Amino acid sequence: MKRIIKIVFIVIAIILFAWVLKYFYTANNSAPESFDTQTPFYTSISTKIVATGSLNPEEEIELKPQITGIVDAILVEEGDMVSKGDLIAKIRVVPNEQSLVSANSRLNSSKLSFDNANVLYKRNKVLFDKGVISKQDFENSELAFNQAKETLSQAQNDYQIIKKGSISGGNSANTNIIAQIAGTVLEIPVRVGDQVIQSNNFNAGTSIATIANMSNMIFEGTVDESEVGKLKEGEPIDVIIGALDEKKLQGKLTFIAPKGISDNAGAVQFTIKADVEVELSANIRAGYSANAEINIASKDSIFSIKESLVRFDRITEKPYVEIQQDDNSFKKQDIKLGLSDGINVEIIDGVDEGDKIKIWNKVSREN
Repeated sequence: MKRIIKIVFIVIAIILFAWVLKYFYTANNSAPESFDTQTPFYTSISTKIVATGSLNPEEEIELKPQITGIVDAILVEEGDMVSKGDLIAKIRVVPNEQSLVSANSRLNSSKLSFDNANVLYKRNKVLFDKGVISKQDFENSELAFNQAKETLSQAQNDYQIIKKGSISGGNSANTNIIAQIAGTVLEIPVRVGDQVIQSNNFNAGTSIATIANMSNMIFEGTVDESEVGKLKEGEPIDVIIGALDEKKLQGKLTFIAPKGISDNAGAVQFTIKADVEVELSANIRAGYSANAEINIASKDSIFSIKESLVRFDRITEKPYVEIQQDDNSFKKQDIKLGLSDGINVEIIDGVDEGDKIKIWNKVSREN
């Protein structure tokens, strides 16, 4: 039994010895791992905050009717330029039958009262001229006649408004939808024949058209809570429109929301707004998606390296690079970083001009 155990141990030892020999042979004959290097350089670095949002007109209004009726005519199309006071559409009144009958009844009663007051007035005038009645009696009949006349006029106006929507039927009539500002017609959500509802305290009313001044645009977007503290109102911004081949517009930050809003991911976003300079010939459309870039810090001709060369120690979390030595080995070197734009980073301390810094083109288990 002891002999068998001894033989087993000898076989195991031979196998381990053979494996060790093979390991060292493979290690000595494998090609040395090589890395490319880069040297520091001088460049300009700018730190920017990017906000996503959209470009919208600063002055945009909806035209709504003051009466309920049917769209009788639409005189403009979407995209047309209009001036203040231009006629946009006409509304044909469809009167409420009960209201019309009541107004007609009041009108007839007012006519009867007026006719009676007129007869009394004329009779009392003749009697007053002959000295039969006193001046006070005549003045009372004259007052009753004037009141009946005013009541009749009011009843006629009420009947006309209920039936036709206006008294005069002129340009100021409620049946005419007039442009309140000069600008571009963005949207006409109704068509001829559609029924519309008047705007009142209980109903927002039907929108006939939307008009906006496209020369005054604002950018409205959101920034993360980690960056909003770096912004200040009045700072210049660049608004980039992707739909127009990355067209860049100049603007100025005018508003930073005092309260943030949580999104679905749990991050807090703050709304910002900026006035944007737009030329009418630029063919900018309302609702374009855009990105705003705000420069926070900028330096020229600073000592830098590529940020991809920087690593962080797992324990101390301090940044470091590896610098090539004379024997082609690499030495770990702690560094102090400055301004970064995500591609290049400023080196404040730890690296000298001419140093060859390892490019991390391979990842070993140790690193």
